[in-house]
Amino acid sequence: MTRSTVFAPFDIVEGDRKRGIVLVADHARRDLPEEYGSLGLPAAELDRHIAYDIGVETVTRELAAALDVPAVIANFSRLLIDPNRGEDDPTLIRQLYDGTVVPGNYPMAPQERERRLDGFYRPYQDAVGAMIASVAHASGKAPFIFSVHSFTPVMQGFIRPWHVGILWDLDDRVARPLIDMLAQDKNLVVGDNEPYDGALRGDTMFKHAIVNGFAHALIEIRQDLISDRKGALAWAQRLAPIVDAIDRRPDMHQVKMFGSRTGPL
Repeated sequence: MTRSTVFAPFDIVEGDRKRGIVLVADHARRDLPEEYGSLGLPAAELDRHIAYDIGVETVTRELAAALDVPAVIANFSRLLIDPNRGEDDPTLIRQLYDGTVVPGNYPMAPQERERRLDGFYRPYQDAVGAMIASVAHASGKAPFIFSVHSFTPVMQGFIRPWHVGILWDLDDRVARPLIDMLAQDKNLVVGDNEPYDGALRGDTMFKHAIVNGFAHALIEIRQDLISDRKGALAWAQRLAPIVDAIDRRPDMHQVKMFGSRTGPL
């Protein structure tokens, strides 16, 4: 974990914007601005899944390099504020996460909540929106958005059986072929809207893909499979030809409004 006096809320990985693909990594890092210290947590807690999606930064950077596409990576821990939640989501700033109390988040004054929104959450979301707009302009077509996440093998005592899961709402243009292609490997247990449901109002995919009719999906890779560089690189290499093949499908760069299971757009 690194800290600096000037804290950049996001990082841009450059790639060929004419390809029409954008990668996003909402939970890739566990960093905290210097003024927040460790949010009152022991250092070991910041190594856990509660602080970030283990392995995702390497997978995202390697996948971006393999495909030659840009990516937007959030630089702050989701314990500070979760960039993959709506601003009105009660889990936006967690005070308790998987059994761990976060002292620096309790109590949460309205002024501090707004400070974190303005200083970290909104700049990241603005960067995602700006990249999508730039890619759309450069490519001359509706972009394909791919969000990379990872999940802990055990949550609240439940051993999760999946190696990977694909999250989606109503637009299955990316999700269905992605699930089918991954499932061709009979050694993989592939979750369909597991271990979470992809219908989450206000999250990054909702804000930037669903409401605009852009093809998209969110992948969740089990963290023990990508916790070291070798595993993360292997998954990036596995995903690159699959994402490339999906990108070539005829409807991938068309605007299509599917709506959302969360309610009217």
